[in-house]
Amino acid sequence: MPKGSESGSDSLLQERYGNRAGSRRRDRVLIITVAAVLALSGLAWLIFASPLSEKAGLSSKDLGSRELDQFTVEISWSVSVDPGTAVSCALQAQNESHGIVGWKVVDLPPSESRTNQYSETVRTVQTAVTGLIYRCWLT
Repeated sequence: MPKGSESGSDSLLQERYGNRAGSRRRDRVLIITVAAVLALSGLAWLIFASPLSEKAGLSSKDLGSRELDQFTVEISWSVSVDPGTAVSCALQAQNESHGIVGWKVVDLPPSESRTNQYSETVRTVQTAVTGLIYRCWLT
């Protein structure tokens, strides 16, 4: 094969598949960009979700409920929050169709311990079969 035809085929290959040197540079820039985005996303998650923090915020747990009479249910729950933090919780009583038949918002004063248990009665408009925490929030 003549030497001129080899450079012609190289030229055709570069035209068809691109210049490999430029492609390597593009690949490197793409990899660095993806790595930077992943690193920044991980850092943002560590800052805002704070999974490394012991105090991970507020959590609540249903402990149970019992029907006191046809129109009253007692709800028991626990709340874990940093000591000295006031919390409010919304409680709901449900009938057998899971319709809400009673609702009460309870303000809990700051406490010196992280986890505390509470009980509260909720008046209902029908017979309730269960009582639950709807949500708790910092106040």
